[in-house]
Amino acid sequence: MADPATGGAAPFPLTPARRWLFLAILFLAGTSSSVDRVVISVLLEPIKREFQISDTQLGLLSGLSFALLYSVLGLPIARFADRGNRKLLIAGAITVWSGMTMLCAMAGSFWQLLLARIGVGVGEAGATPPAQSLIVDYFPAAQRARAIGIFATSGTAGYLIGLTIGSQLVTAHGWRLTLVAFGLPGLLIAALIMLVLVEPRQADPIAAARAGSGEPLGASIRALAAKPSFVRLLIGFTIYHFAAYGALVFVPSYLIRVIGSPIADAGPVYGLTSALAVLVGSLAGGALCDMLSARDRRWIAWFPALGFGLAVIPNVLMFMIDDLNLFLVVSTIGGVLLYAALPAGFTAIHAVCGGARRATAIAIILFFGNLLGFGLGPVITGALSDHFSAVHGPAGLRYALMIVMAMLLPTALLMFGAGRRIVGDLED
Repeated sequence: MADPATGGAAPFPLTPARRWLFLAILFLAGTSSSVDRVVISVLLEPIKREFQISDTQLGLLSGLSFALLYSVLGLPIARFADRGNRKLLIAGAITVWSGMTMLCAMAGSFWQLLLARIGVGVGEAGATPPAQSLIVDYFPAAQRARAIGIFATSGTAGYLIGLTIGSQLVTAHGWRLTLVAFGLPGLLIAALIMLVLVEPRQADPIAAARAGSGEPLGASIRALAAKPSFVRLLIGFTIYHFAAYGALVFVPSYLIRVIGSPIADAGPVYGLTSALAVLVGSLAGGALCDMLSARDRRWIAWFPALGFGLAVIPNVLMFMIDDLNLFLVVSTIGGVLLYAALPAGFTAIHAVCGGARRATAIAIILFFGNLLGFGLGPVITGALSDHFSAVHGPAGLRYALMIVMAMLLPTALLMFGAGRRIVGDLED
């Protein structure tokens, strides 16, 4: 059913107040997911000291251990999300990842902690694809970039909470109690999701019939692979995940080792400036992308290409800086550009994937992005840091981070290429 105002699929009928209320609840779920995922970054140094492990092992703990089953389970979960009850799926997922986060606190060895982190990834595999799929059903096409942009800032809200509150908790109470404190709120959010959210497929038989079209997985993959713009977006997002997650998980360690700032001091300030950057970037980027793409649909891919391309410069330069205040200024500029591009990129994926493949398309993006990007990015960054640190001491981390963040450039080029082919691939 078409929406005459937008030319896209008509959204599930909701009052504006309920539509934004539902987005706020999904925002809380996204925040919980981000907190439990990134809080490990402020715990790396005390974990390293307690278990006497290398940076490569820290990368394994913060990246591959989480991403392994997160990536593998993402696709079958997304297939269910394209047909089943997404509200129930998200509530169950948040219960699992919150419980596993608290279980991490009981680890008696590095390997036990590694296994528990794998469990966190199992839960979080059920978060983003069904949440974005619900947002697309809740909002008309003309508002989706903004809505997804707002949802994207939940990642930064979680990053801010993890850095600010996490750095204070770990300083005062240690890394184990910090994990327990961050796992408990997720259980309350899961209950809120079950009580308040609406699954359109249960309330609207027409929507349920559309979702139940039953396209086989192989047919969905072939349809997506036949779209040149989707393939370019997929490769671009994979490289983005490698650069962003590979480098950003080590930023607290950079502040401690290279700049020499205690995490209890630097963590809250960096968290606040990061949150400001993502808030400005995501909201302004989403609104600007909606405006530009209304004139020329190719901008839904060209806009993220521009953002990622410009973001390369400050995100590499910031790791050449030894002064905390200047580092914060440059990293804020880099964050605004980076996160202005991100929601527009996801909007482009939704525009070309087709309504029956929304969660599947996002899960494919996240499968490669998390397995090869989030999974290998921190491990390779840690290995590069170990290599350079053997020669340059603690400053070796600097060179590893600069190399990894430079990978944003090919992401920009791939997004630009997607824009050139996207008009013929549109299905929104």
